[in-house]
Amino acid sequence: MKFAWKSLCFLCVLCGASSCFSLDREAFSITNYDLILQIDPQQHRLGARGKITLRNDTAAPQKIAILQISSSLDWRAIRAGDKMLQFITQSYTSDIDHTGALSEAIVTLPREIASGGTFDIDIAYEGVVLLDATRLTRIGTPEEVAANSDWDRIDESFAALRGAGYVAWYPIATEVANLSEGDTLFAVLTRWRKRESGVRMKVSFPGPISDSNTAVLLCSGRQSQSIMHVDNPKSPATECSYDGTADPTPSFVFASYGVVSRPSITVYNLATHAVAAEAYASASEKIAPLIRDWFGPQREAAKIGDLPELAAAPFESGAFLFTPLTDPKAAGIGLAVAHQLVHSSFRSERPWINEGLAHFAQAVYLEQQRGRPGALDYLTMHQGALKPTESSGDSVEQSRGALVSTHNEELYRSKAMCVWWMLRDLIGDAALKKAIASYKPEQDNDANYMPRVISAQTQRDLAWFFDDWLYNDHGLPDFKVDSAYAASTPTKSFMLTITIENVGTAGAEVPVEIKFATGEITKRVEVRAKSRLTFRVETPAKPEEIRVNDGSVPEIDLTNNAFKLANP
Repeated sequence: MKFAWKSLCFLCVLCGASSCFSLDREAFSITNYDLILQIDPQQHRLGARGKITLRNDTAAPQKIAILQISSSLDWRAIRAGDKMLQFITQSYTSDIDHTGALSEAIVTLPREIASGGTFDIDIAYEGVVLLDATRLTRIGTPEEVAANSDWDRIDESFAALRGAGYVAWYPIATEVANLSEGDTLFAVLTRWRKRESGVRMKVSFPGPISDSNTAVLLCSGRQSQSIMHVDNPKSPATECSYDGTADPTPSFVFASYGVVSRPSITVYNLATHAVAAEAYASASEKIAPLIRDWFGPQREAAKIGDLPELAAAPFESGAFLFTPLTDPKAAGIGLAVAHQLVHSSFRSERPWINEGLAHFAQAVYLEQQRGRPGALDYLTMHQGALKPTESSGDSVEQSRGALVSTHNEELYRSKAMCVWWMLRDLIGDAALKKAIASYKPEQDNDANYMPRVISAQTQRDLAWFFDDWLYNDHGLPDFKVDSAYAASTPTKSFMLTITIENVGTAGAEVPVEIKFATGEITKRVEVRAKSRLTFRVETPAKPEEIRVNDGSVPEIDLTNNAFKLANP
């Protein structure tokens, strides 16, 4: 009764305080995690205990800290040294966890923590982690689709937990994130990643997780990668280290895996997918020379972990890719391998560089396999995703933000890939390879760093390009042939005068193809936003058709790019 009265008094004090000010859920960041996890696959249970370090990120002293974990987990204890801390728990709706809610602890610290100050606390929590896609089904996503996206769970045969944004299996502190309200989840995750980009995390798994001698624990990390083969049921504790938890997402997978290893890649496969694992490994050996030519030697082997459901959505974290190993003859194997080989060779903290180059490498791989048309088909497929996100008008407010700073997935994957391809066309393969080789992630302290590295490899003025495509989101170009006139010459050739108009809001260097009976000529021209450019081309035969843009430049409308010429 005495404990209940104290808790009631604490609640009243807290409620009274909250009437004067709302809780600042992001007042404290967590700068260090030292956790011990107990996994019980038969009971679907996770138990955690350990120490975390809080840092006051506000300008004023703070005494109330908010800690959040998945709603499927329960807080058991929070203490400072040998003193139990007072806290109350509540459910907090947020789609940062697959259940659509968090178990939130509102903790009263023993003293105020000054601005920038830190404070260590010991924590304990536990619960079950089942497959749960509530956050997706409640906004209308079909159950099967939702389950293939949110496949995290602890089962007897397979356990997989991805971090914040999927499952809050470690404590976090964020404001509400709601999938039904535009980009709020994206915004919350972006803010969290920025606050905790320098976090260090160590997670220990004491004793055996399974009696199986084929059990493998895969941990994804940034600079420290830990892969634990649990061959001995009496094996000691294993440990996973993550240097910087914000990106990639701290994740681990536990399953009975077979292993196919090559110098460039290690593939962990479930028993039914052994043939597919060999296909991934073989593809890696064929693609590795191309990736090495563009991005230098690998810093580590790429790693692929198998997923049980064939329709499960792939997930990548650093050099790790978790994906179902499906048909060994699937066309997507080469694309997946090329992407991961880039991540095992090259790193950047900036998504438009890190993911943009990995997708660019996929297009280069397709070019090697199928020629330029194959690569352009891939670029065009990704450009379709850009049009709904890009503003075609003059209002910057309608756009999703500058590419150099975006965390929007469609932009830093699809748009960035196209930007890298355009840069390749602008400055050439040799110059772009030198720029990539010159990039030093530890020196990338401002948004202008990579553009400076690229500019150093060419005499061309690229300021306009960076302004339209990197520093601002000016939308997309929209090219058309405004006019074209051909005149015969005394040497029986033809002089063609062409005017290209760009009615869009971004400029680009675009290819213009002039077709005639015996062949074609391609001329590259630079057409800025809202402008026209007139130029001349001599052709050996009567020109018949002009086409501006071969698909290498993202564009608002590709239906008006062809122009038929009348008889000269």
